[in-house]
Amino acid sequence: VIPLPESKMFRDWGKLVCFILPLFSLERILEDHESVVEVQATWPVGGDSRFVFRKNYAKYELFKSSPQSIFPEVMVSRCQDAANKGMSHLELIQNVLNSGSCPEIQGFLHLKEVGRKAWKRFYFSLRRSGLYYSTKGMSKDPRHLQYCVDINESVIYYISQGKKQYHTPTEYGFCIKPHKARSGLKGLKLFCCEDEQSRTCWMAAFRLFKYGIQLYRNYQQCQTRQKEPAWFGTVPLRSVSDNTLVAMDFSGCTGRVIENPNEALTVALEEARAWRKKTSQRYSLPTAFQSCPFGAAIHKMQPWFHGHISREDTQRLIIQQGLVDGLFLVRESQRNPKGFVLSLSHTQKVKHYLILPCEEEGRLYYTMDDGQTRFADLIQLVEFHQINRGILPCKLKHYCMCVAL
Repeated sequence: VIPLPESKMFRDWGKLVCFILPLFSLERILEDHESVVEVQATWPVGGDSRFVFRKNYAKYELFKSSPQSIFPEVMVSRCQDAANKGMSHLELIQNVLNSGSCPEIQGFLHLKEVGRKAWKRFYFSLRRSGLYYSTKGMSKDPRHLQYCVDINESVIYYISQGKKQYHTPTEYGFCIKPHKARSGLKGLKLFCCEDEQSRTCWMAAFRLFKYGIQLYRNYQQCQTRQKEPAWFGTVPLRSVSDNTLVAMDFSGCTGRVIENPNEALTVALEEARAWRKKTSQRYSLPTAFQSCPFGAAIHKMQPWFHGHISREDTQRLIIQQGLVDGLFLVRESQRNPKGFVLSLSHTQKVKHYLILPCEEEGRLYYTMDDGQTRFADLIQLVEFHQINRGILPCKLKHYCMCVAL
Protein backbone atom coordinates (compact mmCIF):
# COMPACT_ATOMS: atom_id res chain seq x y z
CA VAL A 1 0.00 0.00 0.00
CA ILE A 2 1.42 3.39 -1.00
CA PRO A 3 0.33 6.34 1.16
CA LEU A 4 -1.15 9.27 -0.71
CA PRO A 5 1.30 12.19 -0.66
CA GLU A 6 0.43 15.80 -1.28
CA SER A 7 -0.66 17.00 -4.70
CA LYS A 8 2.63 18.30 -6.19
CA MET A 9 4.78 15.32 -5.18
CA PHE A 10 2.10 12.92 -6.34
CA ARG A 11 1.93 14.49 -9.76
CA ASP A 12 5.72 14.81 -10.22
CA TRP A 13 6.09 11.14 -9.38
CA GLY A 14 3.20 9.77 -11.36
CA LYS A 15 3.14 12.30 -14.22
CA LEU A 16 -0.62 12.73 -13.87
CA VAL A 17 -3.45 11.82 -11.52
CA CYS A 18 -6.90 10.91 -12.75
CA PHE A 19 -9.90 10.56 -10.47
CA ILE A 20 -12.37 7.88 -11.54
CA LEU A 21 -15.90 6.94 -10.46
CA PRO A 22 -16.24 3.49 -12.10
CA LEU A 23 -19.83 2.93 -11.00
CA PHE A 24 -21.02 5.97 -12.96
CA SER A 25 -18.40 5.78 -15.79
CA LEU A 26 -17.11 9.23 -14.84
CA GLU A 27 -13.53 10.46 -14.69
CA ARG A 28 -11.65 13.73 -14.50
CA ILE A 29 -8.09 15.01 -14.35
CA LEU A 30 -6.98 16.61 -11.12
CA GLU A 31 -5.65 20.12 -11.55
CA ASP A 32 -2.10 20.70 -10.32
CA HIS A 33 -3.20 22.99 -7.50
CA GLU A 34 -5.73 20.50 -6.11
CA SER A 35 -4.80 18.48 -3.04
CA VAL A 36 -5.12 14.74 -3.53
CA VAL A 37 -5.81 14.23 0.16
CA GLU A 38 -8.61 16.80 0.17
CA VAL A 39 -10.22 15.22 -2.88
CA GLN A 40 -10.05 11.79 -1.28
CA ALA A 41 -11.70 13.17 1.88
CA THR A 42 -14.86 13.93 -0.15
CA TRP A 43 -15.32 10.27 -1.18
CA PRO A 44 -18.26 8.40 0.31
CA VAL A 45 -17.36 5.62 2.73
CA GLY A 46 -17.36 2.22 1.05
CA GLY A 47 -17.39 3.62 -2.50
CA ASP A 48 -15.25 2.42 -5.39
CA SER A 49 -13.68 5.79 -6.25
CA ARG A 50 -9.97 5.62 -7.07
CA PHE A 51 -6.96 7.48 -8.41
CA VAL A 52 -4.97 6.24 -11.40
CA PHE A 53 -1.72 7.38 -13.01
CA ARG A 54 -2.19 8.36 -16.62
CA LYS A 55 -0.33 10.52 -19.10
CA ASN A 56 -2.48 13.13 -20.83
CA TYR A 57 -0.78 15.18 -23.52
CA ALA A 58 -3.79 17.48 -23.95
CA LYS A 59 -4.01 18.77 -20.38
CA TYR A 60 -2.49 22.15 -21.28
CA GLU A 61 -3.07 22.04 -25.01
CA LEU A 62 -5.26 25.15 -24.79
CA PHE A 63 -2.11 27.16 -23.93
CA LYS A 64 0.18 25.47 -26.47
CA SER A 65 -1.81 24.90 -29.65
CA SER A 66 -3.52 27.42 -31.91
CA PRO A 67 -6.62 28.84 -30.16
CA GLN A 68 -8.86 27.97 -33.13
CA SER A 69 -8.27 24.26 -32.55
CA ILE A 70 -9.68 24.53 -29.02
CA PHE A 71 -12.29 27.27 -29.51
CA PRO A 72 -13.96 27.04 -32.94
CA GLU A 73 -15.14 30.38 -34.25
CA VAL A 74 -18.75 29.23 -34.44
CA MET A 75 -18.77 28.53 -30.67
CA VAL A 76 -17.33 31.90 -29.56
CA SER A 77 -20.20 34.35 -29.21
CA ARG A 78 -18.12 37.56 -29.21
CA CYS A 79 -16.39 36.86 -32.51
CA GLN A 80 -18.80 39.04 -34.44
CA ASP A 81 -18.31 41.99 -32.07
CA ALA A 82 -14.55 41.57 -32.29
CA ALA A 83 -14.68 41.49 -36.09
CA ASN A 84 -16.54 44.80 -36.09
CA LYS A 85 -13.72 46.29 -34.03
CA GLY A 86 -11.06 44.98 -36.39
CA MET A 87 -9.92 42.16 -34.05
CA SER A 88 -9.52 38.70 -35.57
CA HIS A 89 -10.76 35.53 -33.93
CA LEU A 90 -7.16 34.47 -33.23
CA GLU A 91 -6.34 37.78 -31.56
CA LEU A 92 -9.49 37.63 -29.46
CA ILE A 93 -8.82 34.12 -28.15
CA GLN A 94 -5.12 34.80 -27.55
CA ASN A 95 -6.02 37.94 -25.62
CA VAL A 96 -8.44 36.19 -23.28
CA LEU A 97 -6.08 33.25 -22.74
CA ASN A 98 -3.24 35.56 -21.75
CA SER A 99 -5.51 37.27 -19.25
CA GLY A 100 -6.69 33.96 -17.80
CA SER A 101 -10.30 34.49 -18.84
CA CYS A 102 -12.48 33.13 -21.60
CA PRO A 103 -15.11 34.47 -24.01
CA GLU A 104 -18.70 33.31 -23.83
CA ILE A 105 -19.12 29.86 -25.35
CA GLN A 106 -22.29 28.84 -27.14
CA GLY A 107 -23.65 25.85 -29.02
CA PHE A 108 -26.09 22.96 -29.04
CA LEU A 109 -25.88 20.20 -26.44
CA HIS A 110 -28.01 17.19 -25.62
CA LEU A 111 -29.19 17.34 -22.00
CA LYS A 112 -30.48 14.57 -19.76
CA GLU A 113 -31.35 15.13 -16.16
CA VAL A 114 -31.32 12.18 -13.80
CA GLY A 115 -34.78 10.64 -13.55
CA ARG A 116 -35.70 11.51 -17.13
CA LYS A 117 -35.55 8.93 -19.90
CA ALA A 118 -35.12 11.04 -23.03
CA TRP A 119 -32.29 13.31 -24.12
CA LYS A 120 -33.29 16.80 -25.27
CA ARG A 121 -31.31 19.18 -27.47
CA PHE A 122 -30.96 22.79 -26.29
CA TYR A 123 -28.90 25.81 -27.22
CA PHE A 124 -26.49 26.54 -24.34
CA SER A 125 -24.45 29.57 -23.33
CA LEU A 126 -21.55 29.38 -20.89
CA ARG A 127 -20.96 32.64 -19.03
CA ARG A 128 -19.14 33.71 -15.91
CA SER A 129 -22.39 33.62 -13.99
CA GLY A 130 -23.10 30.03 -14.99
CA LEU A 131 -24.37 27.71 -17.71
CA TYR A 132 -27.73 28.56 -19.34
CA TYR A 133 -29.91 27.00 -21.99
CA SER A 134 -32.52 28.63 -24.19
CA THR A 135 -36.14 27.53 -24.00
CA LYS A 136 -36.83 29.07 -27.40
CA GLY A 137 -34.46 27.98 -30.16
CA MET A 138 -31.22 29.99 -30.21
CA SER A 139 -32.69 33.01 -28.45
CA LYS A 140 -30.50 34.73 -25.86
CA ASP A 141 -33.25 36.93 -24.57
CA PRO A 142 -33.18 36.85 -20.74
CA ARG A 143 -36.81 35.72 -20.77
CA HIS A 144 -35.82 32.54 -22.63
CA LEU A 145 -32.64 31.67 -20.74
CA GLN A 146 -32.94 28.97 -18.11
CA TYR A 147 -30.24 28.73 -15.43
CA CYS A 148 -28.69 25.26 -15.41
CA VAL A 149 -25.39 24.98 -13.52
CA ASP A 150 -23.29 27.03 -11.09
CA ILE A 151 -19.71 26.68 -12.38
CA ASN A 152 -17.92 27.58 -9.15
CA GLU A 153 -19.90 25.05 -7.13
CA SER A 154 -19.50 22.14 -9.57
CA VAL A 155 -16.94 19.77 -11.03
CA ILE A 156 -16.87 18.57 -14.65
CA TYR A 157 -16.25 14.93 -15.62
CA TYR A 158 -15.77 12.98 -18.83
CA ILE A 159 -18.29 10.20 -19.46
CA SER A 160 -16.26 7.15 -20.54
CA GLN A 161 -19.06 4.67 -21.28
CA GLY A 162 -21.85 7.02 -22.28
CA LYS A 163 -23.86 4.86 -24.67
CA LYS A 164 -23.73 1.84 -22.40
CA GLN A 165 -24.36 3.61 -19.10
CA TYR A 166 -26.62 6.54 -20.04
CA HIS A 167 -27.72 5.81 -23.65
CA THR A 168 -26.08 9.00 -24.90
CA PRO A 169 -26.74 9.99 -28.56
CA THR A 170 -22.95 10.03 -29.20
CA GLU A 171 -19.77 8.97 -27.40
CA TYR A 172 -18.81 12.57 -26.63
CA GLY A 173 -20.47 13.02 -23.27
CA PHE A 174 -19.56 14.92 -20.12
CA CYS A 175 -21.15 15.43 -16.74
CA ILE A 176 -21.34 18.34 -14.31
CA LYS A 177 -21.53 17.27 -10.67
CA PRO A 178 -22.35 19.73 -7.87
CA HIS A 179 -20.02 19.69 -4.86
CA LYS A 180 -22.95 18.97 -2.57
CA ALA A 181 -23.80 15.76 -4.48
CA ARG A 182 -21.33 13.54 -2.61
CA SER A 183 -22.74 10.21 -3.77
CA GLY A 184 -25.26 8.73 -6.16
CA LEU A 185 -26.66 10.26 -9.32
CA LYS A 186 -28.75 12.88 -7.57
CA GLY A 187 -28.02 16.36 -8.87
CA LEU A 188 -25.87 15.23 -11.82
CA LYS A 189 -26.30 17.05 -15.14
CA LEU A 190 -25.50 14.86 -18.15
CA PHE A 191 -24.53 16.45 -21.46
CA CYS A 192 -23.63 15.10 -24.87
CA CYS A 193 -21.82 16.83 -27.78
CA GLU A 194 -21.92 16.12 -31.49
CA ASP A 195 -18.15 15.63 -31.84
CA GLU A 196 -14.89 15.60 -29.90
CA GLN A 197 -13.93 19.14 -30.89
CA SER A 198 -17.04 20.67 -29.34
CA ARG A 199 -16.60 18.58 -26.17
CA THR A 200 -12.99 19.75 -25.91
CA CYS A 201 -14.18 23.34 -26.26
CA TRP A 202 -16.80 23.05 -23.52
CA MET A 203 -14.40 21.29 -21.14
CA ALA A 204 -11.60 23.82 -21.73
CA ALA A 205 -13.96 26.77 -21.28
CA PHE A 206 -15.34 25.30 -18.05
CA ARG A 207 -11.80 24.93 -16.65
CA LEU A 208 -10.89 28.51 -17.61
CA PHE A 209 -14.07 29.94 -16.12
CA LYS A 210 -13.64 27.98 -12.90
CA TYR A 211 -9.93 28.41 -12.25
CA GLY A 212 -8.98 31.50 -14.28
CA ILE A 213 -5.38 32.66 -13.97
CA GLN A 214 -4.58 29.74 -11.63
CA LEU A 215 -4.83 27.38 -14.58
CA TYR A 216 -2.22 29.36 -16.51
CA ARG A 217 0.07 29.40 -13.47
CA ASN A 218 -0.25 25.62 -13.28
CA TYR A 219 0.83 25.41 -16.91
CA GLN A 220 3.86 27.63 -16.30
CA GLN A 221 4.92 25.53 -13.29
CA CYS A 222 4.48 22.37 -15.34
CA GLN A 223 6.76 23.79 -18.05
CA THR A 224 9.38 24.64 -15.42
CA ARG A 225 9.29 21.13 -13.94
CA GLN A 226 9.75 19.55 -17.36
CA LYS A 227 12.96 21.54 -17.86
CA GLU A 228 14.40 20.35 -14.54
CA PRO A 229 16.58 17.18 -14.59
CA ALA A 230 14.82 14.01 -13.46
CA TRP A 231 15.78 12.66 -10.02
CA PHE A 232 15.52 9.08 -11.15
CA GLY A 233 14.70 7.00 -14.18
CA THR A 234 16.49 6.28 -17.40
CA VAL A 235 17.24 8.76 -20.14
CA PRO A 236 14.86 8.35 -23.11
CA LEU A 237 16.39 6.44 -25.99
CA ARG A 238 15.09 8.97 -28.47
CA SER A 239 14.06 12.58 -28.11
CA VAL A 240 12.68 14.24 -31.20
CA SER A 241 11.86 17.96 -31.42
CA ASP A 242 10.38 19.62 -34.49
CA ASN A 243 12.39 22.74 -33.76
CA THR A 244 15.75 20.92 -33.88
CA LEU A 245 15.27 18.54 -36.82
CA VAL A 246 16.37 19.76 -40.25
CA ALA A 247 17.33 17.92 -43.41
CA MET A 248 21.14 17.79 -43.76
CA ASP A 249 23.54 16.65 -46.47
CA PHE A 250 26.86 15.30 -45.14
CA SER A 251 28.19 13.96 -48.44
CA GLY A 252 30.72 16.83 -48.79
CA CYS A 253 33.49 18.05 -46.54
CA THR A 254 31.02 20.08 -44.46
CA GLY A 255 27.35 19.67 -43.63
CA ARG A 256 24.74 21.49 -45.70
CA VAL A 257 21.12 22.31 -44.79
CA ILE A 258 18.72 21.04 -47.46
CA GLU A 259 16.12 23.73 -48.03
CA ASN A 260 14.42 22.27 -51.13
CA PRO A 261 11.52 20.05 -49.92
CA ASN A 262 11.77 17.77 -52.97
CA GLU A 263 15.47 17.21 -52.38
CA ALA A 264 14.82 16.57 -48.68
CA LEU A 265 12.23 13.91 -49.56
CA THR A 266 14.67 12.24 -51.95
CA VAL A 267 17.36 12.16 -49.27
CA ALA A 268 14.87 10.73 -46.75
CA LEU A 269 13.92 7.89 -49.11
CA GLU A 270 17.59 7.15 -49.80
CA GLU A 271 18.19 7.03 -46.06
CA ALA A 272 15.32 4.59 -45.65
CA ARG A 273 16.89 2.31 -48.29
CA ALA A 274 20.21 2.55 -46.46
CA TRP A 275 18.50 1.49 -43.26
CA ARG A 276 17.18 -1.62 -45.00
CA LYS A 277 20.71 -2.62 -46.00
CA LYS A 278 22.00 -2.14 -42.46
CA THR A 279 19.30 -4.42 -41.05
CA SER A 280 21.01 -7.49 -42.53
CA GLN A 281 22.96 -7.77 -39.29
CA ARG A 282 19.73 -7.90 -37.31
CA TYR A 283 18.83 -11.14 -39.00
CA SER A 284 22.29 -12.74 -38.56
CA LEU A 285 21.08 -15.07 -35.83
CA PRO A 286 21.84 -18.72 -35.01
CA THR A 287 20.05 -21.40 -36.99
CA ALA A 288 17.74 -22.10 -34.06
CA PHE A 289 16.07 -18.72 -34.59
CA GLN A 290 15.58 -19.00 -38.33
CA SER A 291 12.14 -20.59 -37.95
CA CYS A 292 11.00 -17.44 -36.15
CA PRO A 293 12.72 -14.39 -37.68
CA PHE A 294 13.87 -11.81 -35.18
CA GLY A 295 12.28 -9.04 -37.21
CA ALA A 296 8.85 -10.61 -36.80
CA ALA A 297 8.91 -10.05 -33.03
CA ILE A 298 11.34 -7.18 -32.45
CA HIS A 299 8.49 -4.66 -32.12
CA LYS A 300 6.74 -6.49 -29.28
CA MET A 301 8.96 -4.94 -26.62
CA GLN A 302 8.37 -1.39 -27.81
CA PRO A 303 6.21 0.91 -25.62
CA TRP A 304 4.13 2.02 -28.62
CA PHE A 305 3.08 -1.55 -29.54
CA HIS A 306 -0.23 -2.62 -28.00
CA GLY A 307 -0.70 -6.06 -29.48
CA HIS A 308 -4.21 -7.31 -30.22
CA ILE A 309 -6.60 -4.57 -29.09
CA SER A 310 -9.78 -3.56 -30.85
CA ARG A 311 -10.42 -0.40 -32.83
CA GLU A 312 -12.89 0.77 -30.16
CA ASP A 313 -10.37 0.27 -27.33
CA THR A 314 -7.76 2.09 -29.40
CA GLN A 315 -10.07 5.09 -29.81
CA ARG A 316 -10.80 5.14 -26.08
CA LEU A 317 -7.14 4.81 -25.11
CA ILE A 318 -5.96 7.64 -27.35
CA ILE A 319 -8.80 9.90 -26.23
CA GLN A 320 -7.88 9.22 -22.59
CA GLN A 321 -4.30 10.36 -23.20
CA GLY A 322 -5.25 13.44 -25.19
CA LEU A 323 -6.13 13.99 -28.85
CA VAL A 324 -3.00 15.98 -29.67
CA ASP A 325 -1.42 15.81 -33.12
CA GLY A 326 1.14 13.02 -33.37
CA LEU A 327 -0.09 10.78 -30.55
CA PHE A 328 0.06 7.22 -31.89
CA LEU A 329 0.21 3.50 -31.24
CA VAL A 330 0.72 0.36 -33.34
CA ARG A 331 -1.51 -2.67 -32.97
CA GLU A 332 -2.28 -5.95 -34.69
CA SER A 333 -4.89 -5.79 -37.42
CA GLN A 334 -8.19 -7.50 -36.64
CA ARG A 335 -9.15 -7.96 -40.28
CA ASN A 336 -5.76 -8.91 -41.72
CA PRO A 337 -4.04 -11.55 -39.56
CA LYS A 338 -0.60 -10.74 -41.01
CA GLY A 339 -0.97 -6.98 -40.93
CA PHE A 340 -0.70 -4.20 -38.38
CA VAL A 341 -2.42 -0.83 -37.90
CA LEU A 342 -0.86 2.53 -37.07
CA SER A 343 -3.47 4.56 -35.15
CA LEU A 344 -2.68 8.28 -35.15
CA SER A 345 -4.33 11.34 -33.61
CA HIS A 346 -4.64 14.38 -35.88
CA THR A 347 -7.01 17.37 -35.70
CA GLN A 348 -8.77 15.77 -32.71
CA LYS A 349 -9.61 12.65 -34.70
CA VAL A 350 -8.10 9.17 -34.62
CA LYS A 351 -7.01 7.91 -38.03
CA HIS A 352 -5.94 4.36 -38.83
CA TYR A 353 -3.32 3.27 -41.39
CA LEU A 354 -2.94 -0.35 -42.43
CA ILE A 355 0.60 -1.77 -42.41
CA LEU A 356 0.98 -4.80 -44.67
CA PRO A 357 3.88 -7.22 -45.08
CA CYS A 358 5.44 -7.66 -48.53
CA GLU A 359 8.31 -9.72 -49.89
CA GLU A 360 11.22 -8.66 -52.10
CA GLU A 361 13.95 -11.11 -53.08
CA GLY A 362 12.87 -13.47 -50.34
CA ARG A 363 13.03 -10.85 -47.58
CA LEU A 364 10.06 -9.55 -45.60
CA TYR A 365 9.26 -5.83 -45.49
CA TYR A 366 6.42 -3.67 -44.18
CA THR A 367 4.66 -0.90 -46.07
CA MET A 368 1.75 1.55 -45.75
CA ASP A 369 1.74 2.75 -49.38
CA ASP A 370 1.49 -0.43 -51.48
CA GLY A 371 5.21 -1.06 -51.46
CA GLN A 372 6.45 2.36 -52.56
CA THR A 373 8.19 2.83 -49.19
CA ARG A 374 9.29 -0.36 -47.44
CA PHE A 375 10.76 -0.99 -44.00
CA ALA A 376 12.55 -4.03 -42.63
CA ASP A 377 10.54 -3.98 -39.37
CA LEU A 378 8.02 -1.89 -37.47
CA ILE A 379 10.70 -0.14 -35.43
CA GLN A 380 12.26 1.19 -38.60
CA LEU A 381 8.83 2.31 -39.84
CA VAL A 382 8.08 4.21 -36.63
CA GLU A 383 11.53 5.82 -36.41
CA PHE A 384 11.29 6.97 -40.01
CA HIS A 385 7.92 8.65 -39.43
CA GLN A 386 9.14 10.30 -36.24
CA ILE A 387 11.46 12.33 -38.47
CA ASN A 388 9.57 12.33 -41.78
CA ARG A 389 5.82 12.75 -42.22
CA GLY A 390 5.69 10.53 -45.32
CA ILE A 391 2.10 9.65 -46.23
CA LEU A 392 0.87 10.60 -42.75
CA PRO A 393 -0.81 13.97 -42.00
CA CYS A 394 1.80 14.69 -39.30
CA LYS A 395 4.92 13.20 -37.75
CA LEU A 396 4.77 10.68 -34.93
CA LYS A 397 5.45 12.66 -31.75
CA HIS A 398 4.12 10.86 -28.66
CA TYR A 399 3.49 7.16 -28.20
CA CYS A 400 0.31 6.15 -26.42
CA MET A 401 1.10 4.37 -23.18
CA CYS A 402 -0.52 1.05 -22.40
CA VAL A 403 -2.86 1.59 -19.45
CA ALA A 404 -5.89 -0.25 -18.13
CA LEU A 405 -8.95 0.53 -20.25
